Amino acid sequence: MRKFLDMLYQASGVAAAGFIVVICLVVSAQVVLNLVTKIFGAQYAYTIPSYADFAGFSLAAASFLALAYTLNKGGHIRVTLLIQTFGGKPRLLAELFSLALGGAMAGYMSYYMIRLNYESWDYGDLSFGIIAIPIWIPQLAVSGGLVILTIAFVDLFVRTLKNRAPVLEHQERE
Repeated sequence: MRKFLDMLYQASGVAAAGFIVVICLVVSAQVVLNLVTKIFGAQYAYTIPSYADFAGFSLAAASFLALAYTLNKGGHIRVTLLIQTFGGKPRLLAELFSLALGGAMAGYMSYYMIRLNYESWDYGDLSFGIIAIPIWIPQLAVSGGLVILTIAFVDLFVRTLKNRAPVLEHQERE
């Protein structure tokens, strides 16, 4: 199970990186097309239809798909000012409380994002750009990222409970 979860977090991180590459490619291509228009005039004015929509959808996908990977690697900004003053069992309890709260919040957001995703599909919502995209398609990445984040919080909670020590603490020192 550990290998599967690590692969899930890794795949989510790779997918997030892929969406960042898509943003770079789409925006760079549009910049080149704008440059061609500036150099050769309006008769060569071309644009990528809905490029801003594609970049925005990719940004949302990258942001949410990267959450679980980043959490698992200990890369999120953690406010340890209070927790680091605790020692032993109080520190463990504070860590478990934080992970449980984070997992509950991620689960709550996952549930409502999946509901929104379903409603968008059910009503046939479309984006407003030149190319009308069914909005449930880009929402899938957000829903998926939140579900994977919820799994990551539960996984960290169980690992912390099993080890009887904060799991992320070891990664922060490396």
